[in-house]
Amino acid sequence: MTTIDLTQVRGLFFEESFENLDVMESSLLDLEIGTFNEELINNIFRAAHSIKGGAGIFHFDDIVIFAHNAETFLDEVREGKHTITQALIDLLLRAGDILRMMLSASKDDIGYDAQIVQTCQDELQKSLSVKNIDNTEEVLAIELAPIEVIPVLKKWHIEFKPELPILQTGNDPINLFRELHELGQLKVIANTDAIPDFAELEPQSCYLSWELILHSGATRADIEEIFEWVIDECELNITESTLENQELDDEFEPEAETPIEITSEAESPLSEKEFTPLDNIEPIEPKAKNYEEVTAVPIHTPSGTNSIRVGIDKIDNLINMVGELVITQSMLDQIGENFDSSRLLQLRDGLSQLERNTRELQENVMRIRMLPISFSFNRFPRLVHDLSTQLGKQVELILSGENTELDKTVLEKMSDPLVHLVRNALDHGIELPEQRKQAGKPEIGKLYLNAFHQGGSIVIQISDDGAGFDIEKVRAKAVKKGWITPDENLTEEQIYEFIFQPGFSTSEAVSDISGRGVGMDVVRRNIRDLGGSIEVKSATGKGTKFSIRLPLTLAILDGQLVRVGEEIFVLPLLSIMESLRVQPKLINSFTGIVEIYKLRDDYIPILRLYKLFNIENTTTQLEQGLLVIAEGDGQKIGLFVDELLSQQQIVIKSLENNYKKVQGVSGATILGDGNVALILDITGLIQLFRNQTKSPPHLPFGMVRYE
Repeated sequence: MTTIDLTQVRGLFFEESFENLDVMESSLLDLEIGTFNEELINNIFRAAHSIKGGAGIFHFDDIVIFAHNAETFLDEVREGKHTITQALIDLLLRAGDILRMMLSASKDDIGYDAQIVQTCQDELQKSLSVKNIDNTEEVLAIELAPIEVIPVLKKWHIEFKPELPILQTGNDPINLFRELHELGQLKVIANTDAIPDFAELEPQSCYLSWELILHSGATRADIEEIFEWVIDECELNITESTLENQELDDEFEPEAETPIEITSEAESPLSEKEFTPLDNIEPIEPKAKNYEEVTAVPIHTPSGTNSIRVGIDKIDNLINMVGELVITQSMLDQIGENFDSSRLLQLRDGLSQLERNTRELQENVMRIRMLPISFSFNRFPRLVHDLSTQLGKQVELILSGENTELDKTVLEKMSDPLVHLVRNALDHGIELPEQRKQAGKPEIGKLYLNAFHQGGSIVIQISDDGAGFDIEKVRAKAVKKGWITPDENLTEEQIYEFIFQPGFSTSEAVSDISGRGVGMDVVRRNIRDLGGSIEVKSATGKGTKFSIRLPLTLAILDGQLVRVGEEIFVLPLLSIMESLRVQPKLINSFTGIVEIYKLRDDYIPILRLYKLFNIENTTTQLEQGLLVIAEGDGQKIGLFVDELLSQQQIVIKSLENNYKKVQGVSGATILGDGNVALILDITGLIQLFRNQTKSPPHLPFGMVRYE
């Protein structure tokens, strides 16, 4: 017997509803003031309609009522009764926010502020075209000489035959019939011919089909929208004919065999222009103590989820690879049953094929975790719209590379850093229209979000054409903080390092958007925790660009194995610049603590790994070992090792979950011989070096000060 997992179906409803809200929001932001875009408006209407239909299935009455009211207003917009204005867009955006709040509250079983909902509903009601008659004489004329409007009714004949598993997807035909009943008078006749004998009956299958007769002035599109959710799970045939009033009365005369008929089962069916107040709907009592935190209407923030949608092509590739593995396994089994020296060549070929299949299977599995960065980028049009309005600025957001894919975990953890960088660009970077005009710039500023693959990494760039950093202001702030002396000579790159220090801010006014000196240090720390780096380039008066480099995945990396004494370590291959034999004449020592190697025009500090990890029986003479030049956080360091071993893909195991966090070590892996090797974190090693030499954290190694 098949059972329905209501929790799973309920979760699917919320997931699809939030996706519909995203569609609604993005379509609203794409609307142009004064221009009627039928496709976008229909997208918005369908999103609200789908949410209402799904909420009705789970009896979320408050959501159904509010969504219906928004849908009624949207229907008037769709009919061209309202001009597209900024006020209209803002009202519908607010309605979307409230729907998101109500859905989140229902999902988490917490409360929400019903007053906010009622206020928005009142605004929607006031915006209806029938409420917008300002001419008093016209109103009086209508009252004195009422005109009887006789609607042209149509007789709709609907044949509805659902597939057997329709109930298992949470779709109840009765809810569809109730929605049809809202359009007019409905007669429902059930066909029971397909019901099997009791022994063969599956309780969760739908064996009924229906003949529906609807008398209504509704259009075919109105009826098709009601069946929109189940169109792929049924056979549907809709025909129409014009109906006279007498024929209507005859049609609904009682019959000998009374059919199943929808009358007033729905206690107060929602008419097309009827607004139902929410006073009689009691919101769920809050369970959280911090009630204030859940009453505000939130800006859309994608919530973390343990599920992921995967394209069918990726699943197909995975199934094909499993099939290849089965074939290879059968071949190796046959070789093993009758193995002798003459079959060594076949064994070698089989193992080679197994290795190839395993690599392809691994790549296909990793692709399942990959999501386009549009999942993160799609939140920014609304954020830019709201903040630019709040700040009195005109900003055009330009997105590119939205289809660039990266690991789901990386994508989720990058959400907050990206939001912070975008908010800073809007608040500090892009100027007010008057200031831009005085500077000879267009009044509309531009903010760019771009993503692309480069090597084995993904690069995310956030740039603007704003004022850029005032380098002298940054330097003065660093002097005031005591980080440098007034006469210290630093490059622009070194000065820009100060903006990532805790407590640094050049903003003269603190706002609720930024200016408290909290954030950029957290941004860089979060990016470092993901094994990435961030760099900034800026030109005064021209703009600023932040470039973030991240690994594609946190689960597997390409690693270089190195030997130090009898220990094996793994260096991320992407961090390695080059490796070389040490020439003693290029080594300099300062105060007996720090060794510097001159490599062309760079001075690179040397870190002896055997000293750091207290490893014995190792090479101590630099000229007898190798120097691996690695880069982390935009700075270079030379790692002294005994020997370079092989390169291979490494499956990362968390050290922090199984032991504790160790600075300079990002994780561990199990090698082919069963031994454990530590994976070194280049950025952490650089920080360890600084701690040992007491060098200021803002200075790159080319400018290290020694005591």
